[in-house]
Amino acid sequence: MNSHGSRQFSPTRRRSLLWIAVAVAACGGQREYVEPPAPRVAVAQPVQRAVTDYLEMTGTTVAIETVEIRARVEGFLLSREFEEADIVEQGELLYVIDPAEYEARVEGAEAALKVATASLELEEARLERLKEARKSRAVSELEVIQSQAQRDVSAANVEAARAQLRRATLDLGYTRIRAPITGRVGRSLVDESNLVGAGEKTLLTSIVRYDPIYAYFDINERALLALVDSTERAREEEGRLEAMRQIPVELGRANEQDYPFRGNLHYTASTIDPETGTYLLRAIFRNPEPVRLLPGLFVRGRLPVREREDALLVSERALGSDQSGRYVLVVDEENVAQYRPVELGARVDGMRVIEQGLEATDWVITEGLLRARPGAAVHPERVAGADAAGGAGSSGQESPAAAERTAGG
Repeated sequence: MNSHGSRQFSPTRRRSLLWIAVAVAACGGQREYVEPPAPRVAVAQPVQRAVTDYLEMTGTTVAIETVEIRARVEGFLLSREFEEADIVEQGELLYVIDPAEYEARVEGAEAALKVATASLELEEARLERLKEARKSRAVSELEVIQSQAQRDVSAANVEAARAQLRRATLDLGYTRIRAPITGRVGRSLVDESNLVGAGEKTLLTSIVRYDPIYAYFDINERALLALVDSTERAREEEGRLEAMRQIPVELGRANEQDYPFRGNLHYTASTIDPETGTYLLRAIFRNPEPVRLLPGLFVRGRLPVREREDALLVSERALGSDQSGRYVLVVDEENVAQYRPVELGARVDGMRVIEQGLEATDWVITEGLLRARPGAAVHPERVAGADAAGGAGSSGQESPAAAERTAGG
């Protein structure tokens, strides 16, 4: 340490301090701020094309026919003639109830009919003889009248015996239970050798007809008015009172994005339900084997209500959302991004119909939406509208990012 109390540094140490001083002096000057370049974005004008507006609905499927198979006569169940869950044809034998008692009843009814018929023949012969005797005044007129009355009683007994025979024959027929419709039979609810039909019509199984099949939908009042307008236009154009039933309906299941099933509107309710404010529709669809639509499924349906020639569509990628709703960013003539709230319509082939908020000449940011800010400059690269949307007819698949582009300001 020297006389002034200062520390003596080595040459290497002094050189290090000198470099630090030079660096500090260099940083002490002010640097000019350079604004970052405008973000590059892809822009495209809305696609104009004809689209169909659909009324979208949710509902459930219902079998067109469901029949309960019940025992109509009392007796022991002898056999089951079907496999559970099989498709059975109309008239196919399902069950056999012990027919012995009913065969005996038929035989007794046949015998009673023969007795009544013989009695009628005897009374008719007696009446004819009395009529002949009356001509010679061998018998009185009262005896003839009495014979006629007895003949009429015998004739009534014949009709009663015939009715009993028909009833006994019907009961015998009910011991062989057949399928009233073609459809899929359910599980058997009664095992063989059990007594059925005692005091009640025992439920044995059920048959469900799947083809065709119904789908029921409830729509609100606004959707109903759109449907009514569509139907009125169809009547004016086609001149048919059955225009309502000619409206096509498309159907999709819960695990499907599209609507692969095609049918027609089949029934509409006569009034709006006052409790729910909804209106009931029913559509009918073909459902052949193998069955793809089971009764009770949740389904989505849609039906056309309006055709538009020049609807505006943009890619789903161009849409943003905030607390105010959905929006797009439009690039103006000075390459500044402008905020546009929009009202959305239906999805069509990977694009979205814009109901309000956009013009056909607007340039919409389709790629780089997150890099752009409303009111800030951007560097736009124009692409064709169909390319930006992934192709107008591509069923919603997006186009590659390397689509052909032309630079523009």
